[in-house]
Amino acid sequence: MQPQRLINVGFGNYVVAGRVISIAGPASSPMKRLREDARAEGRLIDATQGRKTRSILVMDSNHVILSAIQPETISQRFTQDEEV
Repeated sequence: MQPQRLINVGFGNYVVAGRVISIAGPASSPMKRLREDARAEGRLIDATQGRKTRSILVMDSNHVILSAIQPETISQRFTQDEEV
């Protein structure tokens, strides 16, 4: 069994890389709606530690994770781990 890669989404919070479907910015109306729907249904995980939300990760389990790290930075972390 191969170990699962973890990606740091900021402040000591990690997600399993293979379960992330998308990484998006929080500013668009669909992303705001996604966040509110997830909050209402209990699927929202806030990993911002009280800071401004800079990215939204959608997981294969239909959970939505808020991060204070820029989407570009998280994307770079995915590619860095693949090169190792």
